[in-house]
Amino acid sequence: MKTIKEFVQMTVATLIISSAVFFFLYPSHASVSSISGLSIVLSNFIPFSIATITMALNILLLIVGFLLIGNEFGAKTIYTSLLLPAFLKMYEILFPNFQSLTHDPILDVAAYIFVVSLGQCILFNMNASSGGLDIVAKILNKYFRIDLGKAMTYSGMCIALSSCLAYDSKTVVISVLGTYLNGLVLDQFIFDQNLKRRVCIVSSKMDTIKHFILDDLHSGATIYEAYGAYSMSKRQEIIVIVNKSEYQKLMNFIQTTDPKAFITVYKVAQVNYQPKTIEP
Repeated sequence: MKTIKEFVQMTVATLIISSAVFFFLYPSHASVSSISGLSIVLSNFIPFSIATITMALNILLLIVGFLLIGNEFGAKTIYTSLLLPAFLKMYEILFPNFQSLTHDPILDVAAYIFVVSLGQCILFNMNASSGGLDIVAKILNKYFRIDLGKAMTYSGMCIALSSCLAYDSKTVVISVLGTYLNGLVLDQFIFDQNLKRRVCIVSSKMDTIKHFILDDLHSGATIYEAYGAYSMSKRQEIIVIVNKSEYQKLMNFIQTTDPKAFITVYKVAQVNYQPKTIEP
């Protein structure tokens, strides 16, 4: 049942992505960080539909991915990579003369970014992807030691700049800005969700806050001795790493327990630790 549910979710996410591509990216003629964007440019030089070109590019990248990436390549990527052009072909048959919903390329790109990010968010949270540039990014990461985020940006910008081969300077600028904005949206709605927060607290209700962290949040914490530079009075500072939901609970509790508490918060991208085991 879990596998069926996952494939239903991937199908819905891929349908959302293909809808964004067909209804917003196609009409804009922009090449915004996707294989579909490159297909739009190539369709001006090759006598095939965008769906057919997308399918061919995805199959080529799948083969290259298998050869160069190996076991890191999953069935989920294969499924979505082949399903995306199938949905695009379906839309081309259903709407053969479709032009644009907004009749404005800038609005088309803006709408595309937000709709496609929704589909990508679903896939990324399932440890899946729609293939395409994700494969290119993984290859750059594996063989050239380029960070995955930067690899996505570099490959996306190359595709965005390719629009200069077929369109005017306005479309090129829209493609480049759209690629940059797409990265920002993904960071906000996907990658930022996994960020943890390092919360440092100095309070007169330290024991109460400590017990809340340990007993209610079921999280660990570290306590340091700190001195105020002005009065040199000794205080305790408690430091805890929490996720997004735990952070909200903690801040609400502190606000209720000690509104005068001194709190500093830092974003933490990664935490590596060995869970403690309690000896019987």
